[in-house]
Amino acid sequence: MIVYVNGDSHSAGAEVANPYCFAEDDPLYWGLGRKPHPDNERASYGCLLANHLFAVLHCDAESASSNDRIIRTTREYLATMDKPDIVIIGWATWEREEWLHEGKYYQVTASGSDTVPPELETRYKEWVVKQAESNVINQRTIDAHTTIYNFHKELESQEVKHIFFSTFHSFANIKNLQHLGTKEQDWGSSYIKPYDDSMTYYNFLINRGYPTATPNSYHLGAQGHEAWANYLLPLVQNKIG
Repeated sequence: MIVYVNGDSHSAGAEVANPYCFAEDDPLYWGLGRKPHPDNERASYGCLLANHLFAVLHCDAESASSNDRIIRTTREYLATMDKPDIVIIGWATWEREEWLHEGKYYQVTASGSDTVPPELETRYKEWVVKQAESNVINQRTIDAHTTIYNFHKELESQEVKHIFFSTFHSFANIKNLQHLGTKEQDWGSSYIKPYDDSMTYYNFLINRGYPTATPNSYHLGAQGHEAWANYLLPLVQNKIG
């Protein structure tokens, strides 16, 4: 059995076992680049879930990942590997993008702290400022909703069993944006309450008292990852039969 996990830092287990987000942050694992730190991956909800199922974990999650990257790398995996028994994706916040420049992919976030080549710095600064505009935020939500729903239908057409969830932002605002040509969709059992803000990974765990990895972090600690793995377990079992 193969459990495939993709997402951003929450699915990569950032800070859960040590203070690193990327493997390369640790001099001992510099060669692994932006992959999850091995200690953190072993303590992540995906690894715990795979252990419950006596399954092999393949984790493509990466801290600071955009949803563009999540979809691209999931497609690449499905095109080159045997179909996994379950695909689990924790979606990143809607404003992130993936930029392809001279053959290399860059993940950009609205933090303004990302490193890009000098020739992209002006574009990046202008892009960060624009993300705070309300009309841009609304369009980002609509675009993400449409893109992720289309990917859901794509996986369905390939008979790839999958479970999606929102890590930090939900689609709760979609009902207020219907005048812009969008609407809530029927995801079946493939997306954990996408229109309920209390059911994002972060809110679900924080509202139940699970602590973050460090006091000033948005990443959940070991107890939170264990709780999320336990929450996902029956959902996955129902999916795979």
